[in-house]
Amino acid sequence: MEVSKKNRIILIVSALLVVVILAVAYLRDRSKTIDAQTAENLIRNSLVTDAVIDGPYLYFKSGGTLYKVPKDAVNLKELYNTTAVTIKEPNPYIVDLVTIGVLVLLVLYLLRWARKNRELKEQQLSEQIQFANELQKPADIQPIISNITFDDVAGIDDVKEELEEIIDFLKHPQKYRNFGIRMPRGVLLVGPPGVGKTLIAKAVAGEAGVPFFYQSGASFVQIYVGMGAKRVRELFKRAKAMAPAIVFIDEIDAVGKARGGMRNDEREATLNQLLTEMDGFEDSSGIIVIAATNKIEMLDDALLRPGRFDRRVFVSLPNKEERKSILKIYLANKPHYLDLDEIAQMTVGFSGAALSSLVNEAAIHALKNGKKIIETEDFLAVKDKVLLGKRKILTYSDEEKKIQAAYQAAKAVTAYWLDVDFDKIGLLSDHFQNSEKEIVSKTEILNRIKVYLSGDTMMHLHFHEHFTNAANDLKEARLLAQDMVELYGMGERFNADITDIEKILEDARLDVDGFVARMEEGILRLADEILRREMVTKEDVKEILHDLF
Repeated sequence: MEVSKKNRIILIVSALLVVVILAVAYLRDRSKTIDAQTAENLIRNSLVTDAVIDGPYLYFKSGGTLYKVPKDAVNLKELYNTTAVTIKEPNPYIVDLVTIGVLVLLVLYLLRWARKNRELKEQQLSEQIQFANELQKPADIQPIISNITFDDVAGIDDVKEELEEIIDFLKHPQKYRNFGIRMPRGVLLVGPPGVGKTLIAKAVAGEAGVPFFYQSGASFVQIYVGMGAKRVRELFKRAKAMAPAIVFIDEIDAVGKARGGMRNDEREATLNQLLTEMDGFEDSSGIIVIAATNKIEMLDDALLRPGRFDRRVFVSLPNKEERKSILKIYLANKPHYLDLDEIAQMTVGFSGAALSSLVNEAAIHALKNGKKIIETEDFLAVKDKVLLGKRKILTYSDEEKKIQAAYQAAKAVTAYWLDVDFDKIGLLSDHFQNSEKEIVSKTEILNRIKVYLSGDTMMHLHFHEHFTNAANDLKEARLLAQDMVELYGMGERFNADITDIEKILEDARLDVDGFVARMEEGILRLADEILRREMVTKEDVKEILHDLF
């Protein structure tokens, strides 16, 4: 067991005391006491040297040994005749004074150590008090008044429609109260990085003309216990004092991850405080919480339940027309001579942030080469730099676009025909909606499996080849089949068996093969539409199939 610092000091001081006492005892008197007869014999035989009378004793050397005898016990006269004698009258208390001095020094050292120890404890206590006071002080949370409107944000027409009601509520809350309407307490913006979720929230605040409180989820995750929850309390307290207002929490997954597993008490306390604050909203409080994440699957179920983030807005990567609108905004104050249609065509998979970087890099390239305007070749020169230097963004060649368009079109047609709900399907993404029903039939699950298999089936039918873009969908189909067998008992046997999973997938594949073959013309027509617009809605699919059948 390790000895503490305090115990080590006590042990050292004790050892020093023992050494001093032994040294004093050793130095105090090292002579050997002999009887008077022996001393007389040594004196008579002239064997005595260096005789000293020191107090009541006679000290002398004989044969290299120091002897001591009471001076009154020997014949001093005879000693004077044979030996030179020194009479010494030393202070008998000198050794005691030395001992006392050493002890005083040790006591002073101990007192000094005790004082330093006390000062250290006082400093630690002061730091604890200061930290406690910090907990009590209001957090430095200041709102901003956003001057950004929807006119400054391009390529989000669908998102604007979703948020118009929120803006109107913030502008005219009494209108909704009179009608007995409770607006959503929270809006969750879901989308990949760089699509402009923060900008959208600022635009909502700018359109409504209300204070905008920005906080990142990571800012709530503090080192000290209690600081995250305290910051949440102060944030909402300040927002309520300035209502109507918008509280925007960016990257809410940093604090709102599903609880359990790797436990973090501080993060859980912060999340619990956030849930409490959202539950504590009054219907007329005028506070709207907007949160952003690109990892909705990681969020705690309590955050997603009704009454908190009731409205979820999916912000996808911009399609071709949206990219043209975004490019117009970023090029507005830059001299250029460009075919925006061509630039939009070459930037499949770029987010708004990536397009901003691309325009800026193209402008730098043009300036560096002594140009007065930005041209298409400047974009071509820096496109790879933006792709690889910033972040690897998904991009396709013309041939890959044709393959992907046919793949996505097959999924869209199959989903429409089998009533698998979706909002829109594009070249880069699909928005299949999860069923909100508590009880789901075997047929419904099978239909979803068929949608996931339809793209790969179309690849084999039309291109006579399989492609890697089917990997994720095939994985999802297998997971659904596995759940059917292992969780829901929908296989041929109660005991889970790999053959049951394979049979479900093979039967679904046979059905999809026949369906895709019959619908190939409609799928190819829809693929052309996806190539042209990069995004089609459920209504677009309905219109194309209605014309054919």
